[in-house]
Amino acid sequence: MKIINITGDNYSGQWDKTRLACRAVIIKEGKMLLSYETVTDQWMIPGGGIEGLESEKECCIREVAEETGIVTDLSECLLEINEYYEDWKWVNRYFTGRVTGETERHLTEREKAVGMESRWIPLEEIKEIFSKYRDYADTDEMKRGMYLREYTALCELDGCR
Repeated sequence: MKIINITGDNYSGQWDKTRLACRAVIIKEGKMLLSYETVTDQWMIPGGGIEGLESEKECCIREVAEETGIVTDLSECLLEINEYYEDWKWVNRYFTGRVTGETERHLTEREKAVGMESRWIPLEEIKEIFSKYRDYADTDEMKRGMYLREYTALCELDGCR
């Protein structure tokens, strides 16, 4: 498993808080499964944080199903991206998956509030969207960081031109 570190301009130099999230890159017929927030116009690779004693794979399978309604079978973890912002270390573990079925979505209140939808987007189109992370440098540091992370992950897992 490859590990990549991303350090934000606002990193304090040390962290005392850590969050682990697991994300799934699922590609079918040249399209990638993404979560999209219609209210914030923000894209992301589906996934989220571990709950209780679940394994990383269990977390990823649960999060993808809750957000998108897609049931998936996953690879072993292929990539870890560590992000350092303020006094936080955000650990993101990436898996690849294939669709094995569908289920009912279970969105959090926040996900409902931002109008989260699941969408299949052509892979090259989503790479183009995430590649514009610098466009948010002066206006939205969270979105800039997320798009940088997702672009880095896609380039590592699928290659970028």
